[in-house]
Amino acid sequence: MGSRMTFKGVLATGLALLMCACTRVPAEQRLRETMAAMETAIEDGDIAGFIEHVGPDFNGNDGQFDRRQLHGWLRALTLRRERIGISTGPYEIRLHAGGRATVKVDAVVTGSAGGWLPDSGRHVKVESVWREDDGQWRCVSANWTD
Repeated sequence: MGSRMTFKGVLATGLALLMCACTRVPAEQRLRETMAAMETAIEDGDIAGFIEHVGPDFNGNDGQFDRRQLHGWLRALTLRRERIGISTGPYEIRLHAGGRATVKVDAVVTGSAGGWLPDSGRHVKVESVWREDDGQWRCVSANWTD
């Protein structure tokens, strides 16, 4: 009888662990994690880490930037600045059917050419469109204004 109870206990524990492992992280949380990773990548000067979250069909500022142009522009910004800082306000996230989302956020972007304090800064309003591909969020469109 003791081995039967042990087997049931092991089985119950195994099933509980399996159910926990199968729990999917909510879409909004995954999107927030993606945006945080992009912010960290820019602050670390890791343009490739940022661009991996940008869709191949990206359209920025109403056609001014495609994915390749965005990569080049960000590369130029990081080469001019030793440090880039980003502070964002609250994200306004709306999830839509079909694995789509829209995000609005205000951000302050600062840059420093080597000193302790930023020597430049700008406030931008960003509106972006996201698509979920195989569980990964990709930014497919963004418009930013001062």
